[in-house]
Amino acid sequence: MPGGLVALLDDISIIAKTAAASVDDITVAASRAGAKTAGVVIDDAAVTPSYVTGLSPARELPIIWSITKGSFKNKLLILLPGAILLSEFLPGAIIFILMLGGGYLAYEGAEKVIEKLGGAKHGKTLDDPIDNPEEFEKQRIAGAIRTDLILSAEIMAITLNEIELDLWWERGLALALVAIMVTVAVYGAVAIIVKMDDIGLYLTKKRSQIARSFGRGLVAFVPHLLTALSFIGTIAMLWVGGGILLHGTHELGFHALYDATHGLESAVQSTTGSFGGLLGWLTYAALSAVLALVVGAIIVFVLHKVLKVGHGEEAH
Repeated sequence: MPGGLVALLDDISIIAKTAAASVDDITVAASRAGAKTAGVVIDDAAVTPSYVTGLSPARELPIIWSITKGSFKNKLLILLPGAILLSEFLPGAIIFILMLGGGYLAYEGAEKVIEKLGGAKHGKTLDDPIDNPEEFEKQRIAGAIRTDLILSAEIMAITLNEIELDLWWERGLALALVAIMVTVAVYGAVAIIVKMDDIGLYLTKKRSQIARSFGRGLVAFVPHLLTALSFIGTIAMLWVGGGILLHGTHELGFHALYDATHGLESAVQSTTGSFGGLLGWLTYAALSAVLALVVGAIIVFVLHKVLKVGHGEEAH
């Protein structure tokens, strides 16, 4: 009996060590994959504050919380099971999903650039009259959750493409970890951003001159921050979308664009000394963004000019 007990304890110890190693592998895989989704995450964080812009400050956090709950449902209840099934039974489809997502990001980024350059805007704006605030809020939340579903699908696909775990439950845990980390990070940051002006106003009423000055500075800073986030989000969309398209064409056997882009990256890296790594990466990111802008502009033209999708819904 003692021998059997020792053997049993030894087996349990081995299982525990294996499980701990698996958890460590999952955490490392999730962290690595999470870093790869940075561009989409930046875009998500940049886009979301617009859904509460112009609404009552008292409704900002409830709206963000509603969108957050929708995001968790998107990632954990809809996309996670689908991603696990794909990885287990149809892994070859992942690259095509990534390509579709890359095309969507290119389209969104190009549309924003075209609008900034004076092109027609599509969809309603805050200048339109709001007849039913409750219904308008529901529409805003629903629109944000739909956008989140698309961006979340891209995050999950990127994660699934990056992780190298053999067992389906390990992949599932890594995907769940990334989903939770990204959602908390994005919507936690958004909640802070949308309330920064309220915090500033609160500080302007304090007795301390330093607090009042800081509060006034915060209030003045928020509009510039939102503008910067919008710009960064657009750049991130184009950079990530273009990178996905480049990688996808390479995976599908069309190597010219991928090889040319990485060739220029290597050339810049090898000729710029100690800043070679950074400048090489910036070269690759810029070329990816240019590719996405071209592809996205073509998609915008086909959808809005040829197929007339969104035609007649231009913003005032």
